[in-house]
Amino acid sequence: MRNSDSFGETGRSIRVLIADNHPMGAQLLADALRRSHRFGTVLAANRAAEVAAISADQAVDVALISADFEGEPGRGFKLAQEVQAKSTETKVVILLDIPDRDSVVQAFRAGCHGVFCRARSVKDLPKCIACVHAGQIWANSQELGYVLAALREPQPLRVVNSTGVPLLTKREMAVVKCVAEGLTNRETAAQLSLSEHTVKNYMFRIFDKLGVSSRVELVLYVASQLQSEPSLSSGSDACEALSAASASIGAQ
Repeated sequence: MRNSDSFGETGRSIRVLIADNHPMGAQLLADALRRSHRFGTVLAANRAAEVAAISADQAVDVALISADFEGEPGRGFKLAQEVQAKSTETKVVILLDIPDRDSVVQAFRAGCHGVFCRARSVKDLPKCIACVHAGQIWANSQELGYVLAALREPQPLRVVNSTGVPLLTKREMAVVKCVAEGLTNRETAAQLSLSEHTVKNYMFRIFDKLGVSSRVELVLYVASQLQSEPSLSSGSDACEALSAASASIGAQ
């Protein structure tokens, strides 16, 4: 008899992909899962091309991906995003050698649903995958603490093009930050030790570079940039900035 968490809503067994940096590691983890009655298809891969081929060829419910992949530190985080971009139904768990703060936060910013440390017993892995498949988050209290701490930290403001290249100079970015905080031109000038006329000139250049025509459009542009980042931010800061910018329009 199978446990109730062995199946999804369709009644089929969970399909798993193990993508480990080491071929032997991938195979050992896959074998451990195959011995459990919770899973149907369990596939192993140790190359990004193999992961892409498997993801394209068949549906995968949960993918366990090593943070360091193909000899490249942190490659697994990018691979996790690629897998989820191809299939929104696939949930990813990042496999970590050491669950340090930066790695845990980066995993969740990449859209993963859990982190699993190699130091844990392999007996916990089936439960981890079943929980993630059921829509739960797999992380211990310390790892969740890392994520909560990251949520409280202000995220850096970035305005970039599709390839990640900054569109504005550092001084222009400083002006944009003031606008996003709802400051008027006069307040921005005082904040940056500039003349109000200089701030207006910066605004004209910023509008021209970003293809916007108002302060509200500028804040909306910045908000869209923040939302496109693999971040845990809720977006409330952007909403507050938009409200502040809207209220300050009459003062310009």
